[in-house]
Amino acid sequence: MTTFPTDPNLTALRLELARLRSERGWTYDELARRTGLARRTLIEIEQGRTIGSLKTWHALAHALDVSVDRLFATLCEGHEPPAGPAE
Repeated sequence: MTTFPTDPNLTALRLELARLRSERGWTYDELARRTGLARRTLIEIEQGRTIGSLKTWHALAHALDVSVDRLFATLCEGHEPPAGPAE
């Protein structure tokens, strides 16, 4: 029997982005300035219209001063993350 991975919780990821931005008191314009990303891209990510690329999330993590691991950990919200490599 094949076990498929659980779908990532993309809603939790975008909500974490919105929370971190809001926690800092930053507008979309401020986050765009700090990341070099388009304001429209940031809005579309937070509203769930696009997911963004790995490069986008890397820029967001640096601007927000959080690790990519911390941001992406939210993808497993609601289910168990995969176990580490088999030893």
